[in-house]
Amino acid sequence: MKILIVEDEELAANRLAQLIREIEPEVEIYGPLDTITTTVAHLNMKPVYDLIFLDIQLADGKSFSIFEACNVLTPVIFITAYDEYAMQAFELNSIDYLLKPVNREKLKLSIEKFRKLKEYYGIENPNDQLYEMIRNLKTPNLAAYKDRFLVSKGDSMIPVKVSEIACFYAEDKEVFLLTHDNKRHIIPHSIEELSTKLDPKLFFRVNRQFILSVDSIRKVHNYFNFKLKVEILPDPRLEIIVSRAKTTAFKAWMNGELL
Repeated sequence: MKILIVEDEELAANRLAQLIREIEPEVEIYGPLDTITTTVAHLNMKPVYDLIFLDIQLADGKSFSIFEACNVLTPVIFITAYDEYAMQAFELNSIDYLLKPVNREKLKLSIEKFRKLKEYYGIENPNDQLYEMIRNLKTPNLAAYKDRFLVSKGDSMIPVKVSEIACFYAEDKEVFLLTHDNKRHIIPHSIEELSTKLDPKLFFRVNRQFILSVDSIRKVHNYFNFKLKVEILPDPRLEIIVSRAKTTAFKAWMNGELL
């Protein structure tokens, strides 16, 4: 059995590969690929796989766009950290998904499910339903992304508009919202969750710790090992490094392009 893993978080990819090998000792695992761009280029070379594990949120956007760029004939199991809308669509369309962190028993059931579907139906393109689901998901929905956050301030709560936010970052097991006027608020969302709730035209997740607003970026420097270092307002002292895997997508985003 040949399996391709598309996942931009190294630890998550390694864990998934380990669990798959425990369930399928004879498996051949390829990857991980970590961006839409590299995945499309790879799949356009027509490699043959039995199954693809595909993270919904990659370094350069949501992986649904892969299916618009190339014809994927291999069955897909999606991996998602937090996306109830996608989960509901998968269930309605009999497309399987795994919620992070991946559970071994659920992974085993997913592999068995795809085996049975492939053996039973023997269809030419197992992703026909997937393409239909993606078309439905791509229907414009202005409410898809958050436009404000409710934060606590003393004994009261105040709304903060997305346009007021410079960045989100994780520190000491908390996630903070930093405004353009240098006010910091703790919010009850993980960085992973925020990456699915924010408009990718306005915000970019540069690493495991930071999500930046395009309006906050003051200067970008070349950094060692082909990484980038970003200065933001209101606090240029923050140590913000764009991981090597995300530099191409980050530059495209800064240039007003979504890969």
